[in-house]
Order: sequence, then structure tokens, then C-alpha cells
Amino acid sequence: MASAAPAIVSGWRALFAEDVRRDLALSPRQIQSKYLYDALGSCLFEAICRLPWYKITRAERELLEDRAREIMAALPDRLAFVELGGGNGEKLGILLEQFVRSGRRANVHLIDISEAALEQSEQRLSRWEHVSIVGHRATYEEGLRETARRRPDGEHWLVLFLGSNIGNFDPPARDDFLGQIRAALRPGDFLLLGADLVKPERDLQLAYDDPLGVTAAFNRNLLVRMNAELGADFDLEGFAHRAVWNAGASRIEMHLLSRRPQTVRIPGAGLTIRFRPGEWIWTESSYKFDAWGARRMGEGAGFVTRSQWIEPAARFALTLFEVA
Repeated sequence: MASAAPAIVSGWRALFAEDVRRDLALSPRQIQSKYLYDALGSCLFEAICRLPWYKITRAERELLEDRAREIMAALPDRLAFVELGGGNGEKLGILLEQFVRSGRRANVHLIDISEAALEQSEQRLSRWEHVSIVGHRATYEEGLRETARRRPDGEHWLVLFLGSNIGNFDPPARDDFLGQIRAALRPGDFLLLGADLVKPERDLQLAYDDPLGVTAAFNRNLLVRMNAELGADFDLEGFAHRAVWNAGASRIEMHLLSRRPQTVRIPGAGLTIRFRPGEWIWTESSYKFDAWGARRMGEGAGFVTRSQWIEPAARFALTLFEVA
């Protein structure tokens, strides 16, 4: 790898450039999965959620619809909803509908690095006049810290981390992140965590390498993004999407596989990279759990398990934790 003079970038693009410069120097080369979600990536992910082979979103939505009254009954009246990476706001809306139906008012904080996702969610949730919505374009950690600093006394929180986004963290980072959530909360606060459970390998392969190629487009859009934002010259046809089930680590891995020898320049990150045939960029991990493991990771961060609900057909778990 040789270095080139980096182009001038600022703000979010500068952070993107810094992360690309660091992570593409690792072995294996990597890019953090949060960068999959630019405007186009967010739209492609919405399409993935509608595919018959990707059952996570439907299973979680069905659980929320079935259990919304039970979940809301466990929560205090003076409540703020804090959703991390909530996408289009559909799932939070299921709980809000139940909450405001009784005349209660709610404050909502949406934390996401995707501007498009924040706009979609705010638009969807704005239909309730007794709901105050604040969007925070920030990383989960930064958004939580900033929101916690401005939190009024006497207000309880329900933090929502749904969609099995917790599966995108490797175990040390996952434990650290759950610890940061716990540190931002007070006694009487809650965390609602969605976790995808282990299922047959064929089902997982179809979910992450669908026959229509939507997930492949979602993955390769990272190259489109680097071309657009960092001035890179990735040839999209030079990289193939690959999804691999790593049974030992209990995770699906998404890769971008170089089809041939090629040299790629990324001026915005100050990089020139030579790829060998078969060399790959690791773009996402999606860990799968069992029901006990989903409870254990919350309890390991200092939470108390209050309830857990399982969708048996699609193998998905919702777990409600409390800060005692």
C-alpha cells in the first residue's frame, strides 16, 4: 500500500475518510458497517427488509404488535423514548401508538448517523400531536451522551436498540457498548433489545445473499459511496458480494471480494491500495444468539431481565431489561 496526498474533507466526510484510511490498512481489510447507511444504502436496506428471505424485520414487528400493550404496561407514565439506529421509525411507532392512546405525552430522541433515516423516522412519527421529536445525527455513543446531558429530572427512559443491530458488534465492542448504555441510564429506566437467533445455515445464507441481489447491491454501495465522497476509483464490476456463515463465531460475515488484481486510489483518504485476486474487504458481521445469550449479554452489562418474548418461526427475541 502506498499513500497519496489526501484531499481536503470536513465534518462527517472527514470522519469517514479517517476510518477508511485506518480500517483498510488492517488485515483483513475492513470498513465499519455503519457506513453502509448513506441515503442510497438506507433505501436499499428498506428493500432488504421487505424480501421474503430476510425475516428479522417482520418477526420483530409482529412481536411488537403482539406485545405492545404488555411492554407499555411495564413502563412509567413520564417516559422518553430513545431509539438508536431506528431506520424509518415504523417499529417505534407501534409502541408510541399504544403509549399515546391513553392520552400520555412522550418525548422521542432519534439517534442515527444516517440523515435519510432520521428524516424518514421524523416524518413517520410526527403524526402524533402529543409526541415531541428530536433527531440527533450522531454515533450511538455520542448521541446517548449528549441526550443524557440534557435530560430533565424525573424523566424515565426506554432505550430501544432493535433490528438485531447489536449483532453488528464483535463481543468486546458489544459488551463495551451495552456498558455505555447502562452508564447513561438511571434506576427505573429500561432497554428493549432485539436479537436475531441462530437458525439453519441455508436460511441465513438466503437472508444475506438473496436471489434478487438486493443485499449485494447494498454491500457494493459502499464502493459507490467511497467513489462519490472520497474520490475513489473502485470498479464495481471488480468486486463481488459474498456472505459466509462462520459457525464457530456464530456470525454471518459480508465481504467484498476482489475478482482480479487491481489498484484502487482513494484520494480523500490518502490511499492507493493494490488488491490481489480473492482478497476481500470485510464490511459487516451479524452475530446470532440463543435466547439465554440474549439475556446474558444485558445482564452482564448490569441490567435486570424483566421479560423476554420469542418469535418461534423466524427465531427472533425481544428482551426488556431494567436498571434496578
